[in-house]
Amino acid sequence: MENQRGKGLSFARRIYLPRAIGLGIGFFSVGAALYPLNVPAWLWALLLFHGFLWPHVAYQWSTRSAFPYRAERRNLLYDSVFGGFWTACFQFNPLVTVTILSMMTMNNVAAGGRRLFLLGALAQVIGVLLGWSLFGVKFTLTATQTQVWACLPMLTLYPLALGMVCYRLAIKLAEHKRTLSALSRTDSLTGLLNHGAWKDLLHLKFQQCREHNSQATLALIDVDHFKVINDSYGHIVGDAVLQQLSRELKSLLTESELAGRYGGDEFCVILPNLPLSRAEALMEQLRQSLHQYRHPDVPELRVSLSIGLARFHPTYPDALHWLDDADKALYTAKHTGRNTISVALSRSNA
Repeated sequence: MENQRGKGLSFARRIYLPRAIGLGIGFFSVGAALYPLNVPAWLWALLLFHGFLWPHVAYQWSTRSAFPYRAERRNLLYDSVFGGFWTACFQFNPLVTVTILSMMTMNNVAAGGRRLFLLGALAQVIGVLLGWSLFGVKFTLTATQTQVWACLPMLTLYPLALGMVCYRLAIKLAEHKRTLSALSRTDSLTGLLNHGAWKDLLHLKFQQCREHNSQATLALIDVDHFKVINDSYGHIVGDAVLQQLSRELKSLLTESELAGRYGGDEFCVILPNLPLSRAEALMEQLRQSLHQYRHPDVPELRVSLSIGLARFHPTYPDALHWLDDADKALYTAKHTGRNTISVALSRSNA
């Protein structure tokens, strides 16, 4: 409910400026068409209200509504009724009629697509019938020089205002798309790449290593006895351990060195352009950092890591074989005492 209201308020704010500009300058276009017709004073008062007060009334009406989006769509239909009404009042002066109705139709299409376009067209017909019922069916098929000049601001400024709104909306949508794309690739707990995103990068880095004959090291990291940590101290403490590990990884790695949460308590790192000896030293630094970690609420907790390393070798048929060697090295580390680093057997020696 709150999310829908927020979207409705955003919609009302986007409409507010184009409506205020459009109706403000539209006042002069309609006024120039009405002036030669000797219309009653109350019609001028209504035109003043519609041109300069209605945009603010409509905005307050929609923003204070429980359903701002619905209220604003109704306001757009009221705009269309007014547009049809004015065209009947100034006897379908061709230039002013095309200017007013086309600008309002443009607004409806931009705000609600085909559906609002059709509803707006119906509302304009209702407005015309209302005007005819009050002033009769009359037509003025010529436009004066004053009326031409009065329409120019509407034809230039209003499309500019609407275009700026559409541009800002496009920028915002692009930002949302980038944010959603990042979220779809990110593990929510640790902020690292999730399983799928890291696996995609693994295949990409594998191809790069093969094509450029470059070196790289793959590391799989496992928190020792993580289930015991969760069972003994609770999942909140367990989550804190995983977050601490992710922070240590981010602080140790460069932008080209890519870390991800492979699943549960298992993490993975691609270390491109890094020989095995330097990769092993970097992972040893990580292991020691986590061993020194102390949870503020559970000072007795000790965290250790088992890490498996595998150096890229051109004889790997695909990235999964590379990953499998790192997994075997991790298995060795976990079954030879844990809290250690194991390196996969070199393919050249296998």
